[in-house]
Amino acid sequence: MTAEPAPPRRRPAEAVRAAAANHPPKPDRLGDPTTSVSAWNAANALTLMRVALVPVFVTLLLQDGGHDPAWRAWAWAAFTVASISDLFDGKLARMHNLVTDFGKLVDPIADKALMGAALISLSALGDLPWWVTLVVLAREIGITLLRFWVIRHGVIPASRGGKAKTMLQGSAIGMYTLVMTGPLASTRAWIMAAAVIVTVVTGLDYIVKAVRLRRGTPVPAGQG
Repeated sequence: MTAEPAPPRRRPAEAVRAAAANHPPKPDRLGDPTTSVSAWNAANALTLMRVALVPVFVTLLLQDGGHDPAWRAWAWAAFTVASISDLFDGKLARMHNLVTDFGKLVDPIADKALMGAALISLSALGDLPWWVTLVVLAREIGITLLRFWVIRHGVIPASRGGKAKTMLQGSAIGMYTLVMTGPLASTRAWIMAAAVIVTVVTGLDYIVKAVRLRRGTPVPAGQG
């Protein structure tokens, strides 16, 4: 009898690809079921750290009646670290393909929790008018509800106005967290006024885009 020829040996790289094809990665329970990205990654860890810093920031801000310059400086440091983490977690997720549904859900919650807690605390201390806090919070809550309203029709892309709003709000809140007098106090008031204006304008722009999306009209990116 003639022996059957042995099957050709696969190269190591080909063997790895064949094994991966026969054993697909398990879905991420907390993320997109079509991806192998784990929800427990560095980007989401930064987001969770930001959530954990919210009560730390509020506690430091309200120490000794909320008007001690030293405690306010520590509160500013906590707020700054949390704000900087917001810049890095998104970039980290996109650069290293770590985007998950868990991160998409928790990241905006962390942002709103930090900003909301800061605004409410500063207004409670008498440093910031309540109407400013109410306008900003009403806009953020309203936009969140709009997202659910149009979620079946698509996602409204981030705009330059939205990014400017976040930068102005963060800068103004950071300055209000510190004890300031004279020209610096006037400067932070103007920055907060600009933040409120941009907050309202971008909110109205978002409403227009949401209505257009519901009607089936394409929404271009980078506007608003």
